[in-house]
Amino acid sequence: MTGPAGLVLCPEARIYDHGPEHPLRPQRVLYTWSLIEACGLLERSNVSALPCRAAEDAEIGLVHTDAFIDATRRAGHGEVGEWGRFGYGPGDNPIFPNMHEAGALVSGASIVAAEAVGEGSALHAFNAAGGLHHAMPSRASGFCVYDDPAIAIAWLRARDVHPIAYVDVDVHHGDGVQAIFYEDPRVLTISLHQSGATLFPGSGFVTERGAAGAEGTKVNVPLEPGVADQGWLAAFREIVPPVVRAFAPKVLVTQLGCDTHRTDPLAQLRLSTRAYRETASELHALAHEVTGGRWLATGGGGYQWATVVPRAWTLAFAEMCDAELPDALPGSWIGQVELDIHGEVPPTFSEPPLDGDRLDTRTEATIDEVKRTSFPFLGLRP
Repeated sequence: MTGPAGLVLCPEARIYDHGPEHPLRPQRVLYTWSLIEACGLLERSNVSALPCRAAEDAEIGLVHTDAFIDATRRAGHGEVGEWGRFGYGPGDNPIFPNMHEAGALVSGASIVAAEAVGEGSALHAFNAAGGLHHAMPSRASGFCVYDDPAIAIAWLRARDVHPIAYVDVDVHHGDGVQAIFYEDPRVLTISLHQSGATLFPGSGFVTERGAAGAEGTKVNVPLEPGVADQGWLAAFREIVPPVVRAFAPKVLVTQLGCDTHRTDPLAQLRLSTRAYRETASELHALAHEVTGGRWLATGGGGYQWATVVPRAWTLAFAEMCDAELPDALPGSWIGQVELDIHGEVPPTFSEPPLDGDRLDTRTEATIDEVKRTSFPFLGLRP
């Protein structure tokens, strides 16, 4: 499955920085880009580096309100105002300098990826800085200023590229993207996540299916804490491919959050890098089968910013450009990162299997419930 792959490089987006104590560190994306380069992926003949640009207000406005864009700009420029009603303040979404400009860069990077895929200069494109899937039309949420996956989808849709399938594998429900397209039958959203009964944002239940003519185009797979590779991969394989095939999209958009990892500090799933490698492989095959290969991927959550995120997203991009990676990470990359963090990083992409990893009865029940609830809308048998 070969084809041109684009990697959006946007070092300017390091200004998307909530501060040194915040878990969403820009360094995790910088380390991802440096690991991809150290692995030689940018030297492949089918790979191109795509320069980013800032999204224009009108492009951000495909998803967000003018009042919210104005508030984000003014708050980030230090103006005093009642910014709490726009989601800004102490906690998840502290005000930081140049918030609008930072969010516009991340959003613009996803638009660059969308343009490459939509116009055919790349078959696959990856914006590791993106995946800010919690932002709502008129407020920030869950570390997310502007909802770049939704903006990229809306940008494609405005150019008559639809239907579009969005698959979100972050540990947190992709609530912003779902909400933005909840009544749009041209956009399928599938989110596999830790149940909202036990984790932010408290949504993403099986009964959330879409509305106003879009019923059945919103699919949620809420998993219980403790689910590991076997159960998670079973849920993915039994739900995502048949639903995407039935929907028959022109483009596949994915959010590749890796906060599902068993060491992540903000959630309770127990995945390993094996799951990330196999998920990327299956998404790649699905894109070639259903969309002619058109696949736009973004990053997302992941708070083991040095030890997990760069490995997970390098595995994903290696799959996108059809490259076989040695298991050992480049020694030069390990040395630099360990010097930076004053600690150790894993020496390999692979990880030891988790003892007792199996498909449990709770996950089986969730899979069955999703099939009964969602499959009939798409003409599938539960």
